[in-house]
Amino acid sequence: MHAATVNPTDVLLRSGEITRLLPNLPPPPYIPGMDAAGVIDAVGPGGDGRLKVGDEVIAIVTPYGPHKGAYAELVVAPAASVVHVPKGSDLPAASTLLMNALTVRLGLDALGLQPGRTVAVTGAAGAVGGFAVELAKADGLRVIADASPADRALVERLGADVILERGDELARRIREVAPQGVDAVIDAAMLHEQILPAIADGGTIVTVRGWSGPTERGIVAYPVFVGSALTDTAKLERLRQQAEDGKLTLRVARVLPAAEAAEAHRLLEAGGVRGRLVLDFSA
Repeated sequence: MHAATVNPTDVLLRSGEITRLLPNLPPPPYIPGMDAAGVIDAVGPGGDGRLKVGDEVIAIVTPYGPHKGAYAELVVAPAASVVHVPKGSDLPAASTLLMNALTVRLGLDALGLQPGRTVAVTGAAGAVGGFAVELAKADGLRVIADASPADRALVERLGADVILERGDELARRIREVAPQGVDAVIDAAMLHEQILPAIADGGTIVTVRGWSGPTERGIVAYPVFVGSALTDTAKLERLRQQAEDGKLTLRVARVLPAAEAAEAHRLLEAGGVRGRLVLDFSA
């Protein structure tokens, strides 16, 4: 292990809140961390030759499985959960890709929108929201995104077609530029019922942390659980390639020594982090 990304899921795990969202977890202890980056030390039998000792790789792992999470000096992972580091990326940056981008990919695949349809992204300056803007644009969708004045330039660089001021009036502002309502919302900011008025009748809201309604006007809530696709190598390889091609932006807010994991959690909980905090295990 060289780098482990600090995600909100890690905070939920540490605080115990995760058991409310996932009540059927195996008993603890757990090791936090779902995003890993490092160098292959050994490859088990039965491989297809895709991975070899010495390769720089990234992996998405689970704190709840037999081998636990990414906050460790050594990690064992299924080969299906491991792909090579995108060319041109260092290990800390590469570690920020898989969990957040895969979350968005699952949401977009569930939507199945045709190119030219419109999706709104809340929390567009954040890690999940940023990938949502970029992946939706790569799918040929029109993207309406929110941003504070300080984040507007960032969201512009990510490629949003329309940028609206974030806040309590966001749904109304979306209706002003999309009078019939958007086809779907990717709700990275967890606005939930507050953003429903922006969605067209019968549309969809993609949610994180398990929110499933109640909704209105035939709107469908689709909670995304990234754990359902940890071994979907094809999706992981597609995301790796998009990062390599510059279609996905890898954003590191700060790299901290692994021994400062507690400080990283404090910084994340304080809010306002743009990109991801990363723990350095290379020492």
